Amino acid sequence: MKTLKNVLLVCLVALAVAASAHAQTAQADREAMLAHLQKTKKGLEDATKGLSPAQWNFKPAPDRWSIAEAYEHITLGEGLLFGLVQQGMTAPAAPEKKAAAPAEKDAQIQKMIVDRSQKFQAPDPVQPTGRWTIDEMRNEFAARRAKSVDFVKSATQDLRAHVITGPAGELDAVQWIYFLSGHVERHTAQILEVKADPNFPKK
Repeated sequence: MKTLKNVLLVCLVALAVAASAHAQTAQADREAMLAHLQKTKKGLEDATKGLSPAQWNFKPAPDRWSIAEAYEHITLGEGLLFGLVQQGMTAPAAPEKKAAAPAEKDAQIQKMIVDRSQKFQAPDPVQPTGRWTIDEMRNEFAARRAKSVDFVKSATQDLRAHVITGPAGELDAVQWIYFLSGHVERHTAQILEVKADPNFPKK
């Protein structure tokens, strides 16, 4: 009987340790996602602070976006990608699809999305059309980013156990949040390129 009790005790301790390790990993993921979301939001705010209407609407070339157009695309992309994550979370979790060591892929996603050496044609749903004023657009992006942040803060499901197929292939929900956040960083770099153009208005 004593031996059985010892075995049960060991099993309970092992389960508790495993649960604690999982909770710590999930919390580490949560903190890393929130830090990334905060960083890319601040980067966009800093890049577009104090711009005049002429600066917002300057186009380096007829086939290139203005800062206003890039910002609109960013805002539309935030909503589209977050919708993809939300939809993916409605499907049953698939723990068997979880990667044993996802950190490497996390890093690959963050590096790939900001690599502007490869250009892509934006699909119609995220093409800028001038649908908002500058102030409306700022408010719209802030509202959409707030939803992304609230989702990360309040998610109770295992985000790693939800593998979702989208424009970047199969990624777990954590990696899609990095993709969403990195999409802002990618086009913030585009905004900085516009500002660096020699013909960019002084004011």
